[in-house]
Amino acid sequence: MVKELVAHVREAFGWGEDVVASAGPRGALGQIWRLDVGPARYALKEIFAEPPSEALIEAELAFARRAAEVGVRLPASHPDREGRHLLAAPGETWLRLYDWIDLRPVELTAQATPRELGALLARLHRCAPAAAVEPGGGPPDPWYDHVPAVHEWAEVLRCPAPPASPEVSVSGAAWAARLADRLTTLPELCAAVAPADPAALIVCHRDLHPENVLADPAGGLVVVDWDNLGPAAPGRELAGALFDWFCDGSTADLDAMRGMCDAYVREGGPGRITEPADFSMLLAGRLNFLLIQARVALDPQAEQRHREWAEREIDEALRILPTPRQLADVLELTRTH
Repeated sequence: MVKELVAHVREAFGWGEDVVASAGPRGALGQIWRLDVGPARYALKEIFAEPPSEALIEAELAFARRAAEVGVRLPASHPDREGRHLLAAPGETWLRLYDWIDLRPVELTAQATPRELGALLARLHRCAPAAAVEPGGGPPDPWYDHVPAVHEWAEVLRCPAPPASPEVSVSGAAWAARLADRLTTLPELCAAVAPADPAALIVCHRDLHPENVLADPAGGLVVVDWDNLGPAAPGRELAGALFDWFCDGSTADLDAMRGMCDAYVREGGPGRITEPADFSMLLAGRLNFLLIQARVALDPQAEQRHREWAEREIDEALRILPTPRQLADVLELTRTH
């Protein structure tokens, strides 16, 4: 399959024979391949799920230009010889090509990291245009403000797990018990989840977790994976980022969260966290993701590599799902800003 991808990309971009591919990181919806093309290096993203629309790609490119102008670093997207930023690929996947940047996970330090992340998010929000609809039209994606219904969880828990391969360390039966236990807290968690005021929405990245904000060799922050870009309330994206970065499941680092909020406000970030509904994006996104991964893990028609990846993601998603107490603590912390 890798050879077929390389041959396909060589043809699309007009490259010669000197293309070497090696596997990079993968996420829920795609795999990154590093391509060495002579002295040049690129990141080829293979998209497993529904590809981004033309309107979304146009919105991404426009917002990326705005972000770059205010000092946000991100990999540039490259069109092929016909000007296309999205290519159909062998195996019913889709491809996008970006600059390759040598990146590593951000090292979390007590003072510097919260300040840097707060300033970065403030710059993104300051340069973002208002956006009450998704790119191309349509209301804001319910992924970010609607949680799964009770019957959807019940269907997952009733579904028998397919046979696990020797590489899968967590079986459906094992995580089903953990999921059922966490579901007891959902009514309290989700009571305040609701759509945001359309007048308060701006274009947001909507996926600023630690795998999408990385460090270059000099330690500078680089934002990757803009495929989920769209309308959101800035305070809700701020709330999600606080938990993505400074809550490991059992403990929320309130000092680091305070430092990030302080830096965000100093840099002119427009968002504020003032009410329980400001956690809507955090909770809806995590619960919808958890449900999708559970369905993949239990789908006998899914490729084994996708089921194995989903099993690992379920374990992580259950571990980091916020508790009502953590939300209350963070709300108390942020109401002073």
